[in-house]
Amino acid sequence: MTANIQKEIQQLREQLTKAGYAYYVLDNPIMPDAVYDQLYRQLQDLESQHPELITPDSPTQRVGDKPASQFTSVRHNIPLYSLENAFNNAELQKWQERWQRQIAAVEEVEYVCELKIDGSALALTYEDGVLTRGVTRGDGITGEDITQNVRTIRAIPLRLNLENPPAVVEVRGEAFLPLDEFERINTEREAKGESSFANPRNAAAGTLRQLDPKVVDERKLNFFAYTLHLPDNPPQTQWQALEVLKDLGFRVNPNRQLCPSLAAVEDYFQAWDTQRKTLPYLTDGVVVKINSHSLQEQLGFTQKFPRWAIALKYPAEEAPTQVLEIKVNVGRTGAVTPMAIMQPVLLAGTTVQRATLHNQDRITELDIRVGDTVIIRKAGEIIPEVVRVLQDLRPEETEPYQMPSHCPECDSELIRPTGEAVTRCVNSSCPAILRGSLVHWASRDALDINGLGEKIVEQVVEKKLVQSLADLYEISVEQLTSLERMGKKSAQKLVDAIGVSKQQPFSRVLYGLGIRYVGKVNAELLTEAFPTVDQLAQASVEDLEAVYGIGLEIAQSVWQWFRVEANQTLIARLQAQSLQFSQTVSDDFTTDETKASPAFAGKTFVVTGSFPILGRKEVEALIKKAGGKVSSSVSKKTNYVLVGENAGSKLTKAQELGVVILSEAQLQEMVN
Repeated sequence: MTANIQKEIQQLREQLTKAGYAYYVLDNPIMPDAVYDQLYRQLQDLESQHPELITPDSPTQRVGDKPASQFTSVRHNIPLYSLENAFNNAELQKWQERWQRQIAAVEEVEYVCELKIDGSALALTYEDGVLTRGVTRGDGITGEDITQNVRTIRAIPLRLNLENPPAVVEVRGEAFLPLDEFERINTEREAKGESSFANPRNAAAGTLRQLDPKVVDERKLNFFAYTLHLPDNPPQTQWQALEVLKDLGFRVNPNRQLCPSLAAVEDYFQAWDTQRKTLPYLTDGVVVKINSHSLQEQLGFTQKFPRWAIALKYPAEEAPTQVLEIKVNVGRTGAVTPMAIMQPVLLAGTTVQRATLHNQDRITELDIRVGDTVIIRKAGEIIPEVVRVLQDLRPEETEPYQMPSHCPECDSELIRPTGEAVTRCVNSSCPAILRGSLVHWASRDALDINGLGEKIVEQVVEKKLVQSLADLYEISVEQLTSLERMGKKSAQKLVDAIGVSKQQPFSRVLYGLGIRYVGKVNAELLTEAFPTVDQLAQASVEDLEAVYGIGLEIAQSVWQWFRVEANQTLIARLQAQSLQFSQTVSDDFTTDETKASPAFAGKTFVVTGSFPILGRKEVEALIKKAGGKVSSSVSKKTNYVLVGENAGSKLTKAQELGVVILSEAQLQEMVN
């Protein structure tokens, strides 16, 4: 009887999976909805009677019953790089010239053009053919695990269409909200008195971060796959990879094109400039990739982008609107930024009401005034900006705008440092600066304090419960319960989260301090070069500038920050609260030898192939902890190429350049 039931369940699953693939991926239904619903109910009944036979890839398991309490941050198995942008054919040509200079002469190169979908990037992991993890892009290195929400997207298969799947398959793609679904959701929200979503991209991103997967399922997100990582017998080209993705059960954008030259790419781009307006989803450009994977591997990556791909963006849309008011905003660095408040207008899929005016110089250049009709656009399709003023439509008796002389937050006199365009408030006790500093300190890439959002920050600053970053670590549950909508349980959670943040590494603490020009990557570089805060504070401008990736402007900013007495006091108070101000070696791969070994100081490694003993991640960690740097591409500056099984073209390049080649065993001997 059990064998018969298992067989029936398996048959139902196969029928439903096939029907779902035809409907959601191929847009070609093979059975009426009523029949699908009947088969689905049969499967549900059988699984409820025999819960021991339920498997994660069953069609009934797409929507979980329990909402998540929160999403956890996880490291990507393979980094998700962003793309460099080009905005015209001349910039596209320069991109081609750049990558051609980096490699030996090649024959005619093919390109793959894919429409750039305006959604949210996802990283999917399949183990033994079954979907086990779905992660947001995040910063490209880490993202949020939203697997239960990813499972609700019908265009993403729960099991790969492959009889003998590899142990691990990685897929990248874009989750997006179709335009008709976006309109339906906003209509429903407006009917309920809720605020509408500004654009499909924000709606997709917000949907993916819903704690209740049932809400995600109701919003009917879609998905296009565009990248495939196979450990064995990988496709040789991007075009082949897209075909394999189709065979595996994914939806791939049908409007892709294989182009034999850059001229063909330009033709494709021009053709879709008008055609894109007829699509059922938003696209803001074309992603251009070199087709050959071996050529991609040779070119490698910069610190931010793949050298073998670029996003060719369409010109930003422009729209007229009227300036209702000009306000100034004080940021966490004290920068006072003027902002035009305008009549709301739809621009490139977004309702825009504010646009930065940057500084007094830009205001003078535009001669912008309250009441003016202006043309606005989105810079890089993201940030609204005023392009020009239509002075013929200017009302009578308007006055030129001048920046305020005193801070609107603390009434301190504003200054404009010599040689700078930005007006600043230099009062370190200014509530605006403190609020910005606290929000930055609690942000995900800094101390990652869950629950400390802008509204809570505003209240603790207004009530003077916190007048310094260090005060956060002395705040009590009783003090927090005096805030609006803050019960004892919520207050205790926030106090606990603040306590947990004390374990964040030195690099995050340094980034959280908000030193001008010191971003997340620069903070990591500085803490690697100066493992303790005392070493960093005592470093000269020359010492700081000598760190790879740190320029003079950053070096001077860091040096000046540590000369300020108030900042020295802040460091001392935070140290007294047991925050991390020294770089510690990760426990991922730690031995006494790797902690102390200076063997690879100043040496650059390139790693290629797989490593059966340590594993690739552990190998790279071992090199870094012994003082070495790991690069993605082989050049004359490379000291060693570490070669594992199935090494690719990097080995050939190393041999051509005469770079020293090491095995896994030789690496371990050098460390020991």
